[in-house]
Amino acid sequence: MSKDNGKKTSCSEVRIKGLLDENGIKISEKQGLDELSSRGYGTTGDDGLFLTFYEAMYLMDKGLVEVENDKGELVDFEELLRHYEVVDENAWTQYLTYRDLRSRGYVVRGGFGWGVDFRVYKRGEYRKDTAKYLVLSMQEGKPTSPEILNRVLKHSRSLKKELILAVMNRRGEIVYYSISQLTLE
Repeated sequence: MSKDNGKKTSCSEVRIKGLLDENGIKISEKQGLDELSSRGYGTTGDDGLFLTFYEAMYLMDKGLVEVENDKGELVDFEELLRHYEVVDENAWTQYLTYRDLRSRGYVVRGGFGWGVDFRVYKRGEYRKDTAKYLVLSMQEGKPTSPEILNRVLKHSRSLKKELILAVMNRRGEIVYYSISQLTLE
């Protein structure tokens, strides 16, 4: 067994190499692409597979992906996070939410916009049905206006999805809240 990034991996385990891009990670190797894609990772295109930063960080933490910069040097987890934080100030919260949902067995895909971070599929429903949940991630103590929450809620209702608020508390744990509209009769 070899040890890499503090994780033990078997010598026969294949690590997929990706190239750091300003918006994520490009994987052009054919080996492993189908497996990653079938498990709900990345977006397939003509160039191969494109992983978001949070997907690449998750797969890197699992020991399945190595990321290189344009000079061919390996990029570690912290450097990848710094690149992600340039693109999105909520990077750490989104990553922790993504990691938590994946560890619970959900397939998690990017959101639809409108402030939605993720689409989450019921277990076993990926590629069989549409996402059931839309997830908005935020940090405890960081204010969000009610107008933004209302706009996202209306958007999720128009798509017939349940809106979930994922809040990272001060200890770095993710707490989930279901958001709905109250109508008084």
